[in-house]
Amino acid sequence: MKTLIELYDERPIENVLATEVFRPERTVFLCPPEIAADRELQGKLKEYFKRFGLSPDLIFRAADRFSTAKILEELKEIVATYEDCAVDISGGTDAALFACGMLCKETKIPAFTYSRRKNRFFEIHDAEYAEKLECNVKHKVEDCFLMAGGAIRQGRVDNAVLSRYLDQAEPFFQLYLKYKRQWTQAVRYMQKVSQGEKGTDPKSIPLFVEAGYSVKGDNGGRVTVPSGYLKDLQKIGFIGDLQEKERTVSFRFTDHQTRTWLRDIGSVLEIYVYKKCLDTGLFDDVKTSVIVDWNGDHTRDNVTNEIDVMATFGITPLFISCKTSELSTVALNELAILRDRFGGKGAKAAAVTSRNCLDVTRHRASELEIEVIDINDLKSGRIEEHLRNLFQAERFPEAPV
Repeated sequence: MKTLIELYDERPIENVLATEVFRPERTVFLCPPEIAADRELQGKLKEYFKRFGLSPDLIFRAADRFSTAKILEELKEIVATYEDCAVDISGGTDAALFACGMLCKETKIPAFTYSRRKNRFFEIHDAEYAEKLECNVKHKVEDCFLMAGGAIRQGRVDNAVLSRYLDQAEPFFQLYLKYKRQWTQAVRYMQKVSQGEKGTDPKSIPLFVEAGYSVKGDNGGRVTVPSGYLKDLQKIGFIGDLQEKERTVSFRFTDHQTRTWLRDIGSVLEIYVYKKCLDTGLFDDVKTSVIVDWNGDHTRDNVTNEIDVMATFGITPLFISCKTSELSTVALNELAILRDRFGGKGAKAAAVTSRNCLDVTRHRASELEIEVIDINDLKSGRIEEHLRNLFQAERFPEAPV
């Protein structure tokens, strides 16, 4: 096969996978007119393939989405123009699939498809090279967004340095459970005693803190550090040089990363879930604090969202939302939208909460096909089991699903 005919699909993975696996000289996308005219998106697809060392000639041919006759006419012209063609019918509209069937009957062109359930390609017509060909492609988190025309930005956490803190993730989470009822109070205290000037490079802010045990809060109130909290922070290595006096206390944050975590309410759960994803030994890539730029050009006014933790298993992405508050319908809907937009069919989603999950929330999550992991799962250590179960079919494709 020198020419791959790809039926453009709203699910990004359907547009790129066959090119990654079969590596044709050219890929001809049969796509809606607006895609054929979108030079920016086409350029992003070229950049995406370059990440895998591929430089196929990408050709975009406009065709009506729902007219089988017009689609068939365009397909015939493509076959007549380019040599050694084959068509991937993994994506596309029903009309496009019907047109491909008619094309195969008239021209004997090879056709194949990809099965997510089996993680294999299968011959549909005269394509023996695709029959039961296993897909060994492994995507990084960033790939999931690049193939959809998006990109990721630097979030609150530098993932490149997280390996230094893995041994502290469990003690940090256990500290959270110990002070769970006072956690918001503890975080607000840290925010008040370690404020930095706006616009200042966070890495240039001093790590040393000296303050009272009780400091001025918002709206005229006061915020008091929970008793024993600072000593416990020192035990797990998040602060040092702790000096406690009758009315004042001083200490030094270990570094700017731990300072950031101690000033953010949700970071403790995100880091813990990140570590548990790694502990499963299941995933090819794991990231936390993933900022998604929907348009991918890093313009300030672009639509962005933050995904607390994200992981990939082969070509299957997992989107995880972490909440130290109760799960809301809004949060579940947002998670489902991100999964469907950038993951497509087969992508997974999980919502982790350090609260008890209400039955009505579980019902809504079930409707959206989102796995719920609540405080009982976290305390009992069942989080890894939940994560593995999500990928049972992918790990054992012959198992019933």
